[in-house]
Amino acid sequence: MLTDQAGKGVHHDAPRPGHSAQNPLRTGGDMLQLVSPDGERISHPEFDIWVKDISDEQLCSLYEDMTVIRRIDAEATALQRQGELALWPPLLGQEAAQIGSSRSLRDDDFVFPSYRESGVAYVRGAHLSEIARVWRGNASYGWDPLRINLATPQIIIGSQSLHATGYAMGVQLDGANTAVLAYFGDGATSEGDVNEAMVFAASYQAPVVFFCQNNHWAISEPVRVQSHVQLADRPTGFGIPSMRVDGNDVLAVMAATRVALDRARKGGGPTFIEAVTYRMGPHTTADDPTRYRDPNELEDWAAKDPILRLRKLLEAKGLLTEDVETQVKAKADAVAAELRSSCIDMPDPQPLDVFNHVYSTPNSWIERQKDHYSRYLNSFNQPVEEGAL
Repeated sequence: MLTDQAGKGVHHDAPRPGHSAQNPLRTGGDMLQLVSPDGERISHPEFDIWVKDISDEQLCSLYEDMTVIRRIDAEATALQRQGELALWPPLLGQEAAQIGSSRSLRDDDFVFPSYRESGVAYVRGAHLSEIARVWRGNASYGWDPLRINLATPQIIIGSQSLHATGYAMGVQLDGANTAVLAYFGDGATSEGDVNEAMVFAASYQAPVVFFCQNNHWAISEPVRVQSHVQLADRPTGFGIPSMRVDGNDVLAVMAATRVALDRARKGGGPTFIEAVTYRMGPHTTADDPTRYRDPNELEDWAAKDPILRLRKLLEAKGLLTEDVETQVKAKADAVAAELRSSCIDMPDPQPLDVFNHVYSTPNSWIERQKDHYSRYLNSFNQPVEEGAL
């Protein structure tokens, strides 16, 4: 399989780009791009150094990851339409933003996602059944956060930014050489939680990276209504350096994320990254974007497809051989099949499981509710048992 550690734990002693490490703020309107929509490699000396270690094999590995998570997304959407999942938040179009950033993390870094980062969960090592079970309604959590250093999906918009900042402050107090990354969308930048998180992060110079996937739509609200300036300009008011990057360019995303993580680890404080991308699908499978979105807009962004862009780069370099194509397709097919089988064969939760893991230690209030509910269910002459979850 095309697997490697591209981007993980790479240490750079090179000078850090001025926009995020030396200059206190970034105010320009330019957007970092290293690969054009036509697949042309664009030279940017200030940032090229941060991806110079990405080999041809690793480029193919990034292409595989992006292809696989798109297939996960398509399979999960189909499962929802077939009644096997209650809901699914599609990531279609945001593959480069998720893969480029997550492949830049070290294993000891800690990540706080929103609900759309299934691609990040895949890269961090979450099992496919763990990704699916929350959306099937079989559990109130996905994976063990401490096993893969990834918090479980956060549905409440923007609250994970506070969790990330608090964790980063703890890391800082412990003297650990790790960084924290928080994902959220453009809509979350209008939430009080995100702004409060940036206040604390700036005040305490916490080693946290705020990674905003600007996919242009907060459900049915366009980003132009929420903000009359670029989102990357908002954090500068808090004293947080920011970068604006082409979120459909996996190399540009990697470069920007590596810069920000390096800055955090070296005591430089927080950084805000605005990854400009586009949500090609609905907000969730309960949404109908045709009611509020111009189809011409979708067509324009389809030409900037992140996977197509990387594919064109690989073709130009002569890397997209028949063997690579076959290998990537086989991996995507296998992952999709595993997701489907793990979802359909997932055991149903037992009624009393709802009381599990509410508190980390025994709690008399919860135990009393559990006892009352158990006796209520048993009154129907159908004894209930707790499941394994």
